Amino acid sequence: MNKILILLILSGTFTPVIQPQGAELKEASYYLTARSSQSRLEYKGRLAFAPLDQPDENYPTVMVDPTKTFQTIEGFGGAFTDAASVTFSRLSPEKKKEYLIASFDPVKGNGYTLCRTTIESCDYSEESYTYDPVEGDKELKYFTIDHEKKDRIPFIKAAQKVANNGIKLFGSPWSPPAWMKSNNDMLYGGKLKPEYDQTWADFFVKYLKAFKDEGIPIWGITVQNEPMAVQIWESCIFTAEEERDFVKNYLGPTLKKNDLSDVKLMIWDHNRGIMYQRAQVVYDDPEASKYVWGTGFHWYVGNHYDNVRLVHDAFPDKHLIYTEAGLGRGNLDDPERLNEWDTSERLAKSMILDLNNWTEGWVFWNLLLDETGGPCHVGCHGTSPIMYDSRKDELVYLNTYYVFGHFSRFIKPGAKRIIASSNDDNLLTTAFLNPDGKVAVVILNVGNKDTIFQVWTDKKAVKATMPSQSIVTFVFNN
Repeated sequence: MNKILILLILSGTFTPVIQPQGAELKEASYYLTARSSQSRLEYKGRLAFAPLDQPDENYPTVMVDPTKTFQTIEGFGGAFTDAASVTFSRLSPEKKKEYLIASFDPVKGNGYTLCRTTIESCDYSEESYTYDPVEGDKELKYFTIDHEKKDRIPFIKAAQKVANNGIKLFGSPWSPPAWMKSNNDMLYGGKLKPEYDQTWADFFVKYLKAFKDEGIPIWGITVQNEPMAVQIWESCIFTAEEERDFVKNYLGPTLKKNDLSDVKLMIWDHNRGIMYQRAQVVYDDPEASKYVWGTGFHWYVGNHYDNVRLVHDAFPDKHLIYTEAGLGRGNLDDPERLNEWDTSERLAKSMILDLNNWTEGWVFWNLLLDETGGPCHVGCHGTSPIMYDSRKDELVYLNTYYVFGHFSRFIKPGAKRIIASSNDDNLLTTAFLNPDGKVAVVILNVGNKDTIFQVWTDKKAVKATMPSQSIVTFVFNN
């Protein structure tokens, strides 16, 4: 019998558990993470399907129909920020190996396959820096990514090796160089000066080619991170019309001219609230729209899940990627706040509802942070699914690591979303048909009581009990 190694990571150490693979439809494998227990991505065995023609309306049921398919998944993952890269560089060799397997190994770990990186510095950098600090350098003669060769590029390459070169990487700028901006500062907003529109477009090309020369192809780029946020860190403002015109007149044609049209160009890269209006301005202009692959979005102001679906419904030929989720604030000396379940539940809920509204990939923020929740040059203190305590050379696995793994481990690139319908308001669900024919059903129990429920498909049902405030993944052959 074929076997697969499922790694459960508890209290900072790996516990390998060998479990069988390849169940027929008569059985479903079952994995659990629960707030009120020690179960963290725990394999709970196989459960048998029994004949059931018609689910009862009053019996909590998730109904799955693999014959109806929707969007195709690009992947799941996090961001190679400066903070993550510097922190990774400080790990001992043993902890580097442990981290890479836990995050990127497609069998033993969470198997991240879609990741973000920053173009120049962001808030989660030790300092503010640009690839070209020379004022007025319109020809970009002084452009260099030497800064990235110390920590970020080695981290990406190490991850790609463990992931069997299976990571799609997209880059996002927080700000052009200060000399290109109206406020002469990479921080505090400001705008791109019109006289540097072409220079900034050329800057993207330089970036893409420089990383390719380092052996790191960039799968996609966003025009601007959070283009409506004036921040105390790196930021730059674009109105919808300014973003449209920059894409239409400069960035799109410049990518095409340099044979880079295959790079996935994404707009917006900000919150769900006004994402339809931002997308509509660009997509209703055929000359701008032809260069744009899709829309990126975040979760920081409200939920507004319907807006994700509205963008798809209005522009079904365009794509949707969730591009950034900061996972709360805290540090390793405040463990209760650091590992609160509410953050994990919000993460799972957002992933389920975004995926059900046509999102094709979901990416959280920092891949790795240290015990302070940094480093960060503007005093931010965030959390990452795995954090590093440099005082002990110890990796600490938060609940968000396991919750995210309920999606990234079992929903593979190329998977297609299928029907997953729940008749219980406390059971939120999404389901996918993987390229290998296996179905993955993710269910989140947001209720405060244990729930006996069933998964029904093709006149068969499998019954189980979900603890209160828990998440499960069922896997079975289609």
